[in-house]
Amino acid sequence: MPDDQAGYSARMEILLAGAGVLALCAAVLPNLLHERVLSMPLVLLMGGLLFGLLPFGHPYGQGVLDPRSHVGAVEVITELGVLVSLVGAGLKSDRSIGWRAWNSTWRLLAIALPLSVCAVALLGWWALALSPAAALLLGAVLSPTDPVLASDVQVPAPHTDDGRGSDNEIRFTLTSEAGLNDGLAMPFVVLAIALAGTASPSPAPWLLTEVVVPLAIAVLIGLACGRLLSWLMFRVRHERLRLGEYSDGLVVLAIAFLPFALCEWLGGIGFVAVFTAAATIRASERSHEYHGVLHEFGDQLERLFVALALLGLGVALGDGLLAGLRLVEVLVAVAAVGIVRPLFGGLALLGGATTRPAATAIAFFGIRGIGSLYYLSYALGHGDFPMADSLWRVTALTIAVSVFVHGLLSGPVMRKLEDRGMQNFRSE
Repeated sequence: MPDDQAGYSARMEILLAGAGVLALCAAVLPNLLHERVLSMPLVLLMGGLLFGLLPFGHPYGQGVLDPRSHVGAVEVITELGVLVSLVGAGLKSDRSIGWRAWNSTWRLLAIALPLSVCAVALLGWWALALSPAAALLLGAVLSPTDPVLASDVQVPAPHTDDGRGSDNEIRFTLTSEAGLNDGLAMPFVVLAIALAGTASPSPAPWLLTEVVVPLAIAVLIGLACGRLLSWLMFRVRHERLRLGEYSDGLVVLAIAFLPFALCEWLGGIGFVAVFTAAATIRASERSHEYHGVLHEFGDQLERLFVALALLGLGVALGDGLLAGLRLVEVLVAVAAVGIVRPLFGGLALLGGATTRPAATAIAFFGIRGIGSLYYLSYALGHGDFPMADSLWRVTALTIAVSVFVHGLLSGPVMRKLEDRGMQNFRSE
């Protein structure tokens, strides 16, 4: 066998072995680590980091998994992971949409998200000496909370009757916020890309063309697709067409892909459309057992994407992604997790209906993760930003800090609050 063929065969065998390890990790770790101090994301990230530090020769080491060299692949993988997780978040949002019921969510989206974007952007411009466009991009990238990595603080599977469902204000707010703010970060990313080029959009047209109109399109598409899919699942008369009778989880992919593709084609915010569609499906028929089937399949897909993304990020961190890291970049990453989100999240919830301990927990558990990787890879693939290496280092380090801090604290803190009955609305 020629040497190049032998080398290709060896690489494929290692890739297949790695895929097998990923699948095993995704299957075993959640049960193994259930109610333990260590979380699955933290174990995966640390495992990847240790693997990346090992002295493998080319082509297995020396930056082969550096995301800076595979921006397109990172964008596709993380986009798929976020789409699947948005379906799960929407199906778990078992609460009628309204100002009162979703009050904490609206506050975080309207106040905490834009203020967090501005605060991190100012830190990037002042402390990191980034250009205005790159600083705005950093703020946008680090603003959304992550629906993929936040399972320990979110609403559990549909029909779970253990006090962690829709009546749990902490879990519901973090679930619904993560489902919506992934999409609402997109206008800031688009503005950063425009600023990085020759265009200098004025605030009024940008607000109309990149926020109001795309958001309206997303909501309408999400409602329409959600109603159509819920009709096919639960109400179509022919049993062979009624998807809810199949117990087939593959419909999760239809909920993820159809609203997203149609919305993006029409110029809307695809992530918002996917979450809206999934929430509409849950609202149309709350008690059907098919929601559990969809959640189980979606959860398995989520775990696979988490394993792929975090092991890959860990390997990259250990294999040179942080080369040239400066102390100021570390401080910005720590500030984004430990100061910016808790500060503005707490400010947004002042005067709301949640108890003070619940509001503090909601403000603190703004987990950063795969969504940040998606937006950074998307922006770098569509625009020319100076100091891109610094953007990668700060983003990767922020995710690592979030996975470490939130991974260690989420389980114990949530159990303590729930044991004391502090997770719900403040009594009037």
